[in-house]
Amino acid sequence: MTPPQSAFEQGHHAAPVGSQIDYRYFMSCVHCGLCTSACPTYLETGNENDSPRGRIYLMRGVVDGRIALTDTVKHHLELCLDCRACETACPSGVQYGRLIEPFRVEMQQRELAAGDPQANGWFQKFILYGLFPYASRLRWALAPARWTQRLGLDRMAEGLGLTKLLPKQLQRMQSLLPKLPPPTPRLPEVLSPVGKRRARVALFTGCVADAMFGPTNWATARVLQHNGCEVVVPRNQVCCGAIHYHSGAGEPALQLAQQNAAAFNVDDVDAVIINVAGCGSMLKDYGHVAHELAPADDATRQRLDKFAHKVKDVSEFLMSLGPVAPTGEIKLRATYHDACHLCHAQKIREQPRDLLSLVPGLELVPLAESEICCGAAGSYNLTQPEMAAQLGRRKLENILKTNAQAVITGNAGCSLQLQMQLRQAGHDIWVAHPMDVLDLSYRQQQPACLR
Repeated sequence: MTPPQSAFEQGHHAAPVGSQIDYRYFMSCVHCGLCTSACPTYLETGNENDSPRGRIYLMRGVVDGRIALTDTVKHHLELCLDCRACETACPSGVQYGRLIEPFRVEMQQRELAAGDPQANGWFQKFILYGLFPYASRLRWALAPARWTQRLGLDRMAEGLGLTKLLPKQLQRMQSLLPKLPPPTPRLPEVLSPVGKRRARVALFTGCVADAMFGPTNWATARVLQHNGCEVVVPRNQVCCGAIHYHSGAGEPALQLAQQNAAAFNVDDVDAVIINVAGCGSMLKDYGHVAHELAPADDATRQRLDKFAHKVKDVSEFLMSLGPVAPTGEIKLRATYHDACHLCHAQKIREQPRDLLSLVPGLELVPLAESEICCGAAGSYNLTQPEMAAQLGRRKLENILKTNAQAVITGNAGCSLQLQMQLRQAGHDIWVAHPMDVLDLSYRQQQPACLR
């Protein structure tokens, strides 16, 4: 008996969703269950279908035609944070990201083809795809928010309950807004090294990170300069495409990847430097993305793969270069949160800690469950707010147990999520990027929390 099809499959596609995925990826899972203790959603729900093993069962069942891609099955797959913690835990080397990501891309494509209004609603069209990937648009959109914060109107609106009149997703966006720093000038196209040149690098500035964390991009550039790097900032770089790719919009993600590969002359630099874990993971995956989305286009895959091999997280690059030790003392008790796409997707754990250990006076205390996702996961905290909030509270409890004055993390999304959780709980704890701390030490300055 043929299993029933979901609404958007009926009469449109004979092949089940996921049929184009290399079946060997499914077969590499031996169903041992060691991934379950590392999976944030399974830890919260205890539901096998919300574990990596369970999701692989579901996807394989759909591909084999044994189960239908119902709304319930889709929900379990969409609840995945794509944090890749399961890949770290897996003794069999299952490449879970190569399963869940193309599967969800195809889910989205089928829904769009069937005219499903949920597949490309107003939030996806105007906010997720129309605003976030464009730093210049986002800067304009944030200008009124800066003024309302400066005048205290944001607190007044919250106190009067006016923010509750907004659509749910806009309420979530408003709650995620940190205290915005003054707008920063654009980075120059070329910054000279301090002292003898040791390397020439290109800096990827991102979209949300560039608009909301401009001071961190400047700090990153200065740290690279202090380490003898000439820094090039290509003007025609664009969003990395992670926002599109992880939400199932494959074609625009591939277009953005191609634009970035054209914008950066990788033959002219030693590395393409990134300071955002999620973006770095996406940039390093460009070759895989091209293989999934344009399997017949060898030229595109080779070009994107060449670009991907030049991408380095800033902490990864500095430790391989040999960092120049900063000398400015910062007497601060801090803890470090591992961004998922840094520790799991890129396997970068010790390098940020090693860099921070060079800062005189800085005490770095361990954080329990440091590698468990905080619930940010790109746009996940906007599309899956309940689970994001549960994971955020879990992370907050562990942070407070450290009695730290600062939380350091290498991802913009994590920073927004942690700042929101701390702010809502009434805790004034500095959330910083490793480059923010190193930059202050190089420049003999103190963070605002110590002034």
